[in-house]
Amino acid sequence: MTRPIIEMKDIEKHFGPVIALGGVSFDVCPGEVHCLLGDNGAGKSTFIKTMSGVHKPTSGTILFEGREMHFDSPRDAMAAGIATVYQDLAMIPLMSVTRNFWMGNEPVRKIGPFRMMDFARANRVTMEEMAKMGINLREPNQAVGTLSGGERQTVAIARAVYFGAKVLILDEPTSALGVRQTSNVLATIDKVRKAGIAVVFITHNVRHALAVGDRFTVLNRGKTLGTAKRGEITPEDLQDLMAGGQELAQLESSLGGTV
Repeated sequence: MTRPIIEMKDIEKHFGPVIALGGVSFDVCPGEVHCLLGDNGAGKSTFIKTMSGVHKPTSGTILFEGREMHFDSPRDAMAAGIATVYQDLAMIPLMSVTRNFWMGNEPVRKIGPFRMMDFARANRVTMEEMAKMGINLREPNQAVGTLSGGERQTVAIARAVYFGAKVLILDEPTSALGVRQTSNVLATIDKVRKAGIAVVFITHNVRHALAVGDRFTVLNRGKTLGTAKRGEITPEDLQDLMAGGQELAQLESSLGGTV
């Protein structure tokens, strides 16, 4: 196995007396999809915010490309090559796909003393990058709000990849999508993996994780319950880990199997 591009070692995060993460270790390699699974309240969001520079860990070590890192902000993490696509996409529905794709990174051209956005280049690159991800837009000036949820996810993913993401963190990208849109997003994730980018796929859907995942780590109450490679764990066992299968089994036993 290749060396992990990012390693999170014994990460703890405390909010006053509340221990949100209690010593979580996690890593992901280039060209790998490592799925982070867990039910609501398991600590997934806190963990990825720690990985992406939103939160500073209370204790623990973050290694990126073998070097210890201390991210002071999401901008620091992005500069290193860690991009996050959140569930609530940071897009402006009334603006065009091109404008959303290039937001904050607009290409410019000079005409005499004036500088203006190079729309020809921006439109061309947007169409090309979306086509690479399997989305053929009608035109680059199409409003993002006219796209499906899955297509909007793809815009965000394509944008992150184009601007140099080495690690792509996806926060529940399929949670609010229909079957067809979900399959499109999962296909996009597979394309990103094949491009050699490390993908951290946060989800609570076992089927979606198993469709693209290479490794699976389950979080429960801020701690990892274990990591398994593809083929080492059944969907049923993975679901049981997420749902607190041991606790349910103990409850069943104490109630005489009536649960």
